[in-house]
Amino acid sequence: MAKEGPNWDGLLKWSLSHADGTNPSRNLSEEDRKWFMEAMQAQTVDVVKRMKEITLVMQTPEEVLESQGVTSQDIEDMLDELQEHVESIDMANDLHSIGGLVPLLGYLKNSHANIRAKAAEVVSTIVQNNPRSQQLVMEANGLEPLLSNFTSDSDVTARTKALGAISSLIRHNKPAIAAFRLANGYAALRDALSSESVRFQRKALNLIHYLLHENRSDCNVVTELGFPRVLMHLASSDDGEVREGALRGLLELAQDRTGEVAGSSSIEDNEKLKQILQERIKGISSMSPEDLGAAKEERQLVDSLWNTCYNEPSALREKGLVVLPGEDALPPDVASKHFEPPLRAWAANRNEDSKPSNEKKQAPLLLGLGPPVQNSSSGGAMAGEENRDTSA
Repeated sequence: MAKEGPNWDGLLKWSLSHADGTNPSRNLSEEDRKWFMEAMQAQTVDVVKRMKEITLVMQTPEEVLESQGVTSQDIEDMLDELQEHVESIDMANDLHSIGGLVPLLGYLKNSHANIRAKAAEVVSTIVQNNPRSQQLVMEANGLEPLLSNFTSDSDVTARTKALGAISSLIRHNKPAIAAFRLANGYAALRDALSSESVRFQRKALNLIHYLLHENRSDCNVVTELGFPRVLMHLASSDDGEVREGALRGLLELAQDRTGEVAGSSSIEDNEKLKQILQERIKGISSMSPEDLGAAKEERQLVDSLWNTCYNEPSALREKGLVVLPGEDALPPDVASKHFEPPLRAWAANRNEDSKPSNEKKQAPLLLGLGPPVQNSSSGGAMAGEENRDTSA
């Protein structure tokens, strides 16, 4: 139940009446100060205390919550709140210490698809760029239910959210990547590419690109699993992000020269790939200027893949469509103009105030002995100077 909050209208009117500039400033009375502090403290949330309360709910069996009138929507709203709290890395790490991580992972097996999806989303927030929480989730065996939902959940949203959590969990996490491989993660990614959900395909393609980029040896694995054929099919997708992801994956495979598996060579020599690239070149060439600007990455990927596979520039480069006019220009230096450091600004103004002078600068006065005598002619000159001094 929502708690009754303070009288915000009264607080606003009170603030305006004391800060509108029409009345002279005055000290607050003790009564006004007490009322103001109570109004502000009423909205101050003890995050750790609130996370403990959420943890207590998550630890309560589902049937007990249902008997008390708690709905799946209530749980989902609670997880929304928890996600806001764990956006802080410190709070994300504290969730385990207060006993909330394990019951959160238990929600990945909840009977309601929306709760399974939301729980995976919270896990993704907890482990993203957070090595400590990544380790804690792995130690709590959190990868297993995520993989289960990713591969076999009946709800595509729950599958997509689980894949997003897996992606955040295994990034820059070698033990998790190894566990993902052992669990036939690549085969699950291949199956995800056959989904009718564009969002699911995008997430799978992004993770494939990351894994291949970080682990070149995996190129042979995905080739044996039949990825090239699937990626070539997706390179003709109606969705621009899917096309880019497929082209990116094909480029990673084509650039792999380490193994002797027929993977990379089969891609380079595949006439179907060449036909697909030619169709993309034709489609890009007929784009409007606005669409060409939006397809910048696709243009460059098509050209790079063609050049890698066939050792020649693509027709896009010959038409000047790889880099459009102005795309290679440096962005305007807005930062130095509007956020100029004081010392630099002072030096610039000082230089502007100083007037240029055409006068020849006088050589500085050198103190000390002159240069040593180099030859007899200079010696004679010195002797003549001494004679003139004597005669004077």
